[in-house]
Amino acid sequence: MGYAVMLLIVFFCHEVSSISILPHKHQTISLLKFKQSFTIHPSAVTDYCPKPYPKTSSWNTSRDCCSWDGVVCDDITGHVIELDLGCSGLVGTIDFNSSLFQLSHLQRLDLTRNNFSNSHISPEFGKFSSLKHLDLSYSYFSGQVPSEISHLSKLHSLRLSTIYDSNALRLTTHDFKSLLQNLTQLRELHLFGINISSTIPLNFSSHLTTLRLSETGLYGIIPESLFHLPNLETLDLGFNYELSGYFPKTKWNSSASLIHLNLHGMNFSDNLPESLGYHLTSLRSLDLAYCNLRGPIPESLSNLIRIEYLKLNGNSLNGTIPPGMLSLPSLKGIELSFNHLSGPLEDFKSNSLIWISLEGNQLQGHLPHSIQNLVNLTDLILSFNNFSGRVDVSLFSNLKLLSYLSLSYNNISLTNDNKVTWAESLDTLELVACELKELEFLRSAKKLQLLDLSNNKIQGRIPDWAWSNWMFSLHTLNISHNMLTSVDSIPLQSLDTIDLRFNLLQGSLPIPPNSTKYFFISQNNLTEEIPSSICNLTSLVMLDLARNNLKGAIPQCLGSITALQVLDMRLNNLSGNIPTTFINESSLSRLNLHGNKLEGKIPQSLTNCKQLEVLDLGDNHLNDTFPVWLGTLPKLKVLSLRFNKLHGPIRTSRIENMFPELRIIDLSYNAFSGNLPSSLFQHLKAMTTLDPSMEASRYGGDQYYQDSIAVVSKGYEREVVRILFLYTTIDLSNNKFEGHIPTIMGDLIALRVLNISHNGLEGPIPSSLGSLSLVESLDLSSNHLVGKIPAQFASLTSLEVFNLSYNHLEGCIPQGNQLQTFENNSYEGNDGLRGFPVTKSCGTTYAVYGQLDGEESNSEFLSDFRKAALMGYGSGLCIGISIVYFMMSTGKPIWFARIIVKLEHKIMMGRRKKQRRQRNCRRRNNH
Repeated sequence: MGYAVMLLIVFFCHEVSSISILPHKHQTISLLKFKQSFTIHPSAVTDYCPKPYPKTSSWNTSRDCCSWDGVVCDDITGHVIELDLGCSGLVGTIDFNSSLFQLSHLQRLDLTRNNFSNSHISPEFGKFSSLKHLDLSYSYFSGQVPSEISHLSKLHSLRLSTIYDSNALRLTTHDFKSLLQNLTQLRELHLFGINISSTIPLNFSSHLTTLRLSETGLYGIIPESLFHLPNLETLDLGFNYELSGYFPKTKWNSSASLIHLNLHGMNFSDNLPESLGYHLTSLRSLDLAYCNLRGPIPESLSNLIRIEYLKLNGNSLNGTIPPGMLSLPSLKGIELSFNHLSGPLEDFKSNSLIWISLEGNQLQGHLPHSIQNLVNLTDLILSFNNFSGRVDVSLFSNLKLLSYLSLSYNNISLTNDNKVTWAESLDTLELVACELKELEFLRSAKKLQLLDLSNNKIQGRIPDWAWSNWMFSLHTLNISHNMLTSVDSIPLQSLDTIDLRFNLLQGSLPIPPNSTKYFFISQNNLTEEIPSSICNLTSLVMLDLARNNLKGAIPQCLGSITALQVLDMRLNNLSGNIPTTFINESSLSRLNLHGNKLEGKIPQSLTNCKQLEVLDLGDNHLNDTFPVWLGTLPKLKVLSLRFNKLHGPIRTSRIENMFPELRIIDLSYNAFSGNLPSSLFQHLKAMTTLDPSMEASRYGGDQYYQDSIAVVSKGYEREVVRILFLYTTIDLSNNKFEGHIPTIMGDLIALRVLNISHNGLEGPIPSSLGSLSLVESLDLSSNHLVGKIPAQFASLTSLEVFNLSYNHLEGCIPQGNQLQTFENNSYEGNDGLRGFPVTKSCGTTYAVYGQLDGEESNSEFLSDFRKAALMGYGSGLCIGISIVYFMMSTGKPIWFARIIVKLEHKIMMGRRKKQRRQRNCRRRNNH
């Protein structure tokens, strides 16, 4: 009996040993195959990895796989049950036949923060039936989240968060709801950044402790049941701007457990309830920024003694900051910026604060001296308030960790009477509009990276010590809107952005270091030629030299800077030809050379600038025909060639897709001739559709630079900023166009400005122009148009400027809507027009247009009298009196009146033609 037991024990041990050896062998092979399917790049690890380490570097056959880094095996069976390869620098793909899926006993799988950028999440993940923890977050997976994930019924934690991107992970509404319905054991759900685009379902697991659904495109109303999940510690629904809801009116079931609440960007349109500070006393972080909240901040929020981070910025909160809120014992960060808060700042009684942002309010009074006790402070942002008084630098001398200080746009005056030293940690200093007159107070700030001293009264030149102190640290310098008179050189080796606009700089153009990307020096009085050394700045993205007196030629080499996106040299005295060296790799999107003395032709090398959106060559001396080849630029939105010497007919090529994005075209004050270009109009697709979502383009550095262009609108020339958003314009005025107005122009329904005045156009006004429902300015004046004003014009309700003067129009003026707001000068010079405002009514006005036989009525007699008086004004007083006398002394003067009317009409039209020639001549001479 004992022998049999012994045999049984030996057999059992042998089997267990065999079982444990077998999985080890197969698992080792599977893991090594998985390792070999990737390359290892530690640099591919994201910034959020606390200790990035390529764990698979320890994997080799000399050791048992259960002892490898990131691998955990079951003590009894030997099966791999945990695999942690987070932050391991893995680069590659995981497809459906990956050896990873042979590890069928996995209970925990962590592949977070690697780079699987060409991978979809395989449906095979849904076969890990024992899995309790799955983390695939921030590893650049893309495509659809497979529905098989909802089969992992034992999951306690699911993390699929990603960086929000329209091309990243997506989860259908159906799969989202199925996932919540089937995963009943979930404690943690992280779907941050996944494109879900759904309402929020009601069936959340009661076990949930963490729910992160930020930036997922959720919409609709938040179900109140979410606020009552009994174990919820973290609720993050931030940055879902289509979500709205209400704060619970009763006590939250989760109030005792809730630690982190983020509802950033939701629409509450309500006051903050007092109950918030009474019920949620366990909160450590609260983010209700940009939630459309109004009213005062509840004083009950001062009860949140555990709160560490509080964000209420971007609302419409008013009143004062509740007493004690800035001194909560655990508070590390508070952001109340961009509200309507007022009153003074109370003393700070706790030194736990790390960052404070109160900008964009109406806070007032002196800055409290207790700021100097905030020894842990790194960020202090108080700009755009009404703080006043003298502020000495000594107030910040104890803040040894301070890195960001912003006091811009207050009523303070900064001094350094005590000659204290700035903290070495200070790297960002914003002192815009602080009444500064010199830079001496900054002598001890030697590690600045960003310095904004714009809108002050700094005079003279930048001292040598400043260049020396900041030579290797400063990357952004804004000293615009001051009174600097000289900048000889800019020896800053790390410089990225320099803004010297609106100063009094004279002489030659200073050249910044080669590292510079954004260089703004417009609105000065620089007078010399542009040195060719400007082309050493091969990293330039924006170059703004506008509104100086620079002379000479534009360096040809500028067309070869591939990174350059914006080149603005408008309103200088530049001469010569436009550079012809624009290359295929060009990034140029804005080219503005308006208002110089440039000559010659428009260079065809511009067709290499495939990113070009704005081209303004207006007000120069260019002598060329219409550059139809510009139509091949796929993104061109604005084309201004006004006030040049361009000539000839406008012809388009046979290319089907010409000028597909063009929204502004200004060819006015040239010598273009022939018919209006119907073939061009039919290509302007962007003008034939209404796109309410169209916004001005955004690009790097746009906090400094905005598009603008001169447009004649509403009777005045004006500079329009953010042109791509504001106006859709065609201006072909003051040329030599002839023929009829093409009917196809009525298809350009996005037009807001249409000006084809001062040409030789003839024929009737096409009724199709009545379809331009958005047009605000319509000028057809000084042509040879005939016939009636189309009745459809009465429906143009957006019109603010309307000019049909000096044509040969006749008949009744349409009445109603906007047309009733225009005065006689909109119609003058059209002798056949009747009705308001030319005459009181649209009945028979002159006897010559009335009956030809029978007795004249009294009204016809009076009409004849008025007509004769008008002819007297037009033909000379003596002749006019004679005509009146003759008509009064005859019984039937109609035959004579006809002759006189025709004669007077010829005289008046001859005078108008002469006046037009004189006006055009004066314009060109002035030009």
